[in-house]
Amino acid sequence: MSANEFDVVTGAFGYSGKYITRRLLALGRTVRTLTNSSRRPNPFGSQVEALSFHFDQLEQLTKALRGADVLYNTYWVRFDHADFSHAAAIKNSLSLFTAAKQAGVRRIVHISITNPSETSPLPYFSGKARLERGLKESGVAYTILRPAVLFGKEDILINNIAWTLRHLPVFGVFGDGSYRLQPIYVDDLARLAVEQGQAQTNRIIDAIGPETFTYRELVHSIGRIIGKKRLIISVSPELGYWAGWLIGKLLGDVLITRDEISGLMQNLLVTSSPASGETPLTEWAEAHASALGSHYASELRRRLHRDKAYETI
Repeated sequence: MSANEFDVVTGAFGYSGKYITRRLLALGRTVRTLTNSSRRPNPFGSQVEALSFHFDQLEQLTKALRGADVLYNTYWVRFDHADFSHAAAIKNSLSLFTAAKQAGVRRIVHISITNPSETSPLPYFSGKARLERGLKESGVAYTILRPAVLFGKEDILINNIAWTLRHLPVFGVFGDGSYRLQPIYVDDLARLAVEQGQAQTNRIIDAIGPETFTYRELVHSIGRIIGKKRLIISVSPELGYWAGWLIGKLLGDVLITRDEISGLMQNLLVTSSPASGETPLTEWAEAHASALGSHYASELRRRLHRDKAYETI
């Protein structure tokens, strides 16, 4: 073990952070988590100490990180809401990087997104780009991992495509559905993150899986695997948004946003890099076919009910 005695993972009780934590513990590392969900059930018990984020108190945030070897940062928000926003997530993340520098953290492994750009009109992609610049300017050694779409037992996107196929007789894709994406298994991302925690040079890696789908192909494949082949029709992005808005309203959630539709259709979830994940989505889905999409996964429920564990398929 290094002179620094532990690692810090943001959001260890959530999605990707939980898989990173599990791998670190398996290696015998001591793990501390920073979380906004300290009342959420701790799947690791006494193995993981949980401290609340103190984004507005730099001294407290620095204290929580002092003595850490690696900070694994998964903190972010999917869309703007009355209770959270991209602007706040950017400000908070930059404070986290400043605190890590002051605390003497050796390395930061940061989860970003494919094709970030500060000139993007999409806040998700421009915000991630701003954070990448902030991390580079922090003076802390880093690896930036850029996943496209994650899948796993706690997944939202892939699960809710399956849920929709189970409940509706037709499935609408935005436009012709020819835009592509490269999903990566969440535990493959965690493996890559933990490996990069021991790296010695600054790196940026596209964290993409071994399969590339058009969106239409993805929907067709999931339908075939779960035994719910549906008519797939092309709809305008605007009509698709309003259909998603209505379903989300009925479920008390945000199913899809205009920005997410734009990001898909601009091919921002695909790169020309070699695959860094090993697990094919189709293989994983076949192994979980009976459970995939059996319940709806709510983003807002996760964000607003912070005393509940994430649902799993």
